[in-house]
Amino acid sequence: MSEQENRSKWLKIRLKPSEEEALSKLFKKTTFQNLSEYGRAMILGKPVTVLIRDKAMDDMLEELLVLRRELSAIGNNLNQAVRNINAAHGNADTRMYMSLLGIINAKLEPAIREIKQRTADYAELWSQKLKAGKA
Repeated sequence: MSEQENRSKWLKIRLKPSEEEALSKLFKKTTFQNLSEYGRAMILGKPVTVLIRDKAMDDMLEELLVLRRELSAIGNNLNQAVRNINAAHGNADTRMYMSLLGIINAKLEPAIREIKQRTADYAELWSQKLKAGKA
């Protein structure tokens, strides 16, 4: 089809509600932006790219997002404590903030260890998948 040629012809089809639902589910798994493009590709026998979701990867990403939010909250607390320590300049509040900083650090260390362990586990999982894919 040349660039000047417009799509002026209509193709109308009737579907049962169950057929329309099945078509919609198939369309949503593709990379097409609209149903018309998808329909033309299917009818004309053009290649259709289907996105495949990896459940393990989705679970891993969800876990990493939770860990990132937790680390962000801890980092915010840490920044507030350091800001207050810097503002105190040797007052009695400094000792309180120093102990608060110790508490925050105690929370931070296990979270960092957990993130390191989980990323190592996921790296091992990815490594196994890559080896299995090449075999």
